Amino acid sequence: MKASDDAASDQVHPVPLPVIEPMLEIPILESASVRRKTLAAAVIAIALIAVLDWKVEPHVSLGFLYVFPILVIALLARRWQLVLVAVTCAVLREVLSPLPWDGDAAARILMGLVAFLGAGLFVSEQDRNRRLAVEHAARLGSEISLREEVQEELRVLVESSPAAIFTLDAEARVLLANEAAHRLLGFEGQVLRGEPIKPLLGALASAVEAPRALLRTNMECVGRRPNGEVFLAHVWFSTYHTLAGTRLAAIALDASEQLRDRETLGLGSLAAASRVLFGAVSHEVRNLAAAAAVAHANLARTTDLAGNDDFRALGGLVEGLERIASSDLRLGSSPALGSIDVQGILDELRIVLEPTFRDEGLELQWRIPDQLPRVMAERQGLLQIFLNLGQNSLRALSECDGGRLEVTASRDGEDLVVRFEDDGPGVREPDKLFRPFRGDGTEGLGLLVSRTIARSFAGDLQYEPRRRGSCFAVRLATTVGPGPSQ
Repeated sequence: MKASDDAASDQVHPVPLPVIEPMLEIPILESASVRRKTLAAAVIAIALIAVLDWKVEPHVSLGFLYVFPILVIALLARRWQLVLVAVTCAVLREVLSPLPWDGDAAARILMGLVAFLGAGLFVSEQDRNRRLAVEHAARLGSEISLREEVQEELRVLVESSPAAIFTLDAEARVLLANEAAHRLLGFEGQVLRGEPIKPLLGALASAVEAPRALLRTNMECVGRRPNGEVFLAHVWFSTYHTLAGTRLAAIALDASEQLRDRETLGLGSLAAASRVLFGAVSHEVRNLAAAAAVAHANLARTTDLAGNDDFRALGGLVEGLERIASSDLRLGSSPALGSIDVQGILDELRIVLEPTFRDEGLELQWRIPDQLPRVMAERQGLLQIFLNLGQNSLRALSECDGGRLEVTASRDGEDLVVRFEDDGPGVREPDKLFRPFRGDGTEGLGLLVSRTIARSFAGDLQYEPRRRGSCFAVRLATTVGPGPSQ
């Protein structure tokens, strides 16, 4: 696309050095010996002109020739010296002329003095201006060289920077961008200059388009590359005014890896804490079971069970064991709920999951409408639910060659349902889902914790049977009004 025509107004066009360098080659009589020789030659020339004017027959005035040595002397002598030479030449011209010495002689001397002195002063002033121009050209050439050196160092610094550096014009189009910016925004091998930033970093475009005071801040936003890939960007930017309008300079970094590490670590911490909780519950169950075994052994040695205390104790222990076994996990405190933008959470989930699926050679599809209703939930808890379901599908699909996970979102009455459906091996025992410590002692714990979190903000996590693969649906309550946002 065509870049803004205002971009040229922001650039400085220095005077080309080849235009200045010939000016510096003009000879300047600065050597003292050269100046003395030249002055001596000019004085000798005045003397020769005077002799010729005296000896030439018939008498023809040669006084006009004095102007040539005067012009040479004007380049070397001081003003008072030039005046003295001009007076001398004007007098010699009148004395050696064929005209009689009468009352008009003084007027002729004055006219000759004005002519000689005017020519000398004119040449002297022209020489002075030329010297100033040469000095200015020399300074300008030095400044241009320094500026070009600084510009080259700045260009190398910007181009070699691992951070993306770019500028935007008043229409939020890219003016300048380094190589890292092309890589960050997915324009490797293409021209980024002139492209609108809104499809790539929409939040940054609003900072240029909105009429407001100058900004110097940073933000975290989701970016989209032309190939549809989503990434998390940390952007430091500032705006400034020019004659062509508002400009924005930005430095951006891809923070997707930090987001993946952070969310994965959060899910791991949640799972570890849940294991500790259920480990304590399991310990209590084992204690009760051991007590029941002891009571049972005592009953084995008696014949009268109706009024036996051990029998009654066994009944109480068994009842307690059943209560613990059938108890459900509940959060100790209610989470802070708010009106959540599900689209933003799904974008973050996409940043976390897509690189892992791509590295494993698996397909990850997103069928998400452009506009999703806001839901009442807790942001971090909802992201942990989505992340746990995505990683469960990743583990299931890694057991087979290839595979696909499809994430969809749709309205179901007053609720929003987000489904995670894969074509993996499926669930062998659906009736044992959402039970802790089934199988090897750790399987199923994440699903139970995820469902408990979903139910804490009036949602639910459900398993939907499929002929092939598995499908888990997260049901969320949509908000009627705007509500407090997070």
